[in-house]
Amino acid sequence: MSSMSNVAGLSKYIKTLPKTKYSIIGMIIVSMLSGMFYFLIDYVSYSALEEVFYGAIYFLMIVGITSIMSGAINQQVISVLDGINLKIKHSMCLSALSMTILCIILIIGGIISRILNLDVFLNTLLFGCVLIYGFNTLVFWATSKIRFTKAVITGLIQPILIIAMYILVTFLVIDTSFLGPIIIQITLKALIAGTIFVLAIYAFITIIASPFKKNLGIGVLDLLSLFIAHLNEGSNSLEGLFENMSEAIDTVVTFVSFKTENGIKALFISPSVHPGPLGDLGGSNMPTILANRFDYFTMVAHGPSTHDFNPIAVSEIDKIEHAVKRGLNKVKYSPNASKFVRYNAQKANIGVQFFNDGMVILSTFAPEGSDDIEFGVGLTMMAQSRSKCNVEDSIIVDCHNSFAPESGEVLPGNAEVFHLIEVIDKIDNNQSKSDLKIGCWQTTMQTLDKQEGIGESGLKTMIIEVDNQRTAYVLFDSNNMEVGFRQEIMEAVNDLEIDEIEVMTTDTHTVNTLSRGYNPVGISKRSEIIKYVRTSIKEAIKDLEKVEVGTGTEKIIGLKTFGPNNSTELISTISSVVAVSKIIAPVLLITSLIIAFIWIFFGKF
Repeated sequence: MSSMSNVAGLSKYIKTLPKTKYSIIGMIIVSMLSGMFYFLIDYVSYSALEEVFYGAIYFLMIVGITSIMSGAINQQVISVLDGINLKIKHSMCLSALSMTILCIILIIGGIISRILNLDVFLNTLLFGCVLIYGFNTLVFWATSKIRFTKAVITGLIQPILIIAMYILVTFLVIDTSFLGPIIIQITLKALIAGTIFVLAIYAFITIIASPFKKNLGIGVLDLLSLFIAHLNEGSNSLEGLFENMSEAIDTVVTFVSFKTENGIKALFISPSVHPGPLGDLGGSNMPTILANRFDYFTMVAHGPSTHDFNPIAVSEIDKIEHAVKRGLNKVKYSPNASKFVRYNAQKANIGVQFFNDGMVILSTFAPEGSDDIEFGVGLTMMAQSRSKCNVEDSIIVDCHNSFAPESGEVLPGNAEVFHLIEVIDKIDNNQSKSDLKIGCWQTTMQTLDKQEGIGESGLKTMIIEVDNQRTAYVLFDSNNMEVGFRQEIMEAVNDLEIDEIEVMTTDTHTVNTLSRGYNPVGISKRSEIIKYVRTSIKEAIKDLEKVEVGTGTEKIIGLKTFGPNNSTELISTISSVVAVSKIIAPVLLITSLIIAFIWIFFGKF
């Protein structure tokens, strides 16, 4: 699995943040309940009912109202500072989370007070404020794309409001004695402790950011903040960051064109370009975007490629479109095609069909789990099949239809590569050819969406009839397919008027910004999906008509992608940063908190 796809699984936490009103209600309830509990365990001056009432009002004033105020102010301040991502619901949720942390610390302090018979409320409050100050500063700095100094200042808002309210309520309403010295003591303790903690955070971020800047030329906080902006707002600003680490590559796109007397009826494309990395970034929605560039039924299958070949921007898809259109001008058509024939060797299974001077190879390792076929392996398959079968074009399709969590890419040196070579050697290139008909149908599968692993293009089906044999090419706009679901679909259409079927996915990564890093079709609602397949086959059969066919192969030059070097560098950098963070984060942050704790609770003036 790619690191980018794993990161995508975090998007659910951004997408599902509560609405503003729920955060506000939560802060009111949590603060009052915390106050009730604190006063019951720490004070004995009044009756239990009075303790509950005073505690609820006291905590509501000190931590509840002030946190609601900070939620509103933080959002405005970040906006003025030209920060991104912090909508009002995010700001309120952050304040609510910070307040909850503070309440937990206060309650722990209340329990300790009761056990030791000491009044540590003020020191506990200060320690909690220091903790949420560091937390808020880290969030603002890491996600809002503002400078550290601005994040440090903005992070002060909630702690200052809480401490100011505490002084107002406690010393102006309850006890005004020694007001001046207490304010000085509070200010010095909080200032020094907060500085210690924030400097530790700065040191930690600086350490983990260094490898990204050195190896990839990008800022880790820019990467994080723009990634959140994409998930939260659909912003494609992250593509500008990818530009700094892009690598231009040359690759190929292969296609089959079917035409009637009225012009092209259908186009089947297999680009050796990967539809990633995720969401709507780069080439993630390439199967839909590319298909929509043509005025006829177009299926964009998954060609041999890995995340190394992710386009860095949507605009790079133009180069694929131009290559296909350039190739279409060269195509020679004839009515000749062969029947669909299956071959297998060990784990490798292929379906082969000849069209005019070319051939299509639909490759799958089902029922075994598998992921992307690497471009070099695909080129080997193309060269071998062209030589073996004496054809001009070999359209290699990675059906991408059998995914398991442990599935790995098919890379040079893997045993699966030799299985593919072996199975191609079994192809019979002396098959008779006949006239052909095709019928097409597509549906967006309106009752399903990304949650079920269905992308924008839904389902496309093409029926190819040659010499009374009907073969269904079924293509889901999805990122792979749950192991076993392919076979379930094939068995579910046995009673229809077809002889063969292959089920494919486009490998679109637009579905990867919800719930899981990987989101293969078939995790849920299988029966509903099968109904769509059955309907599409029936409708495509009704559309059958005679066509001529031609194939093509075109080179795509200078496609800006992540590139094999940078893609590997990104993954290794993330891995090394994670490994180092497991050691450095606890050492720096816990040590700074211990120092801050000692200073607040035992520091003398």
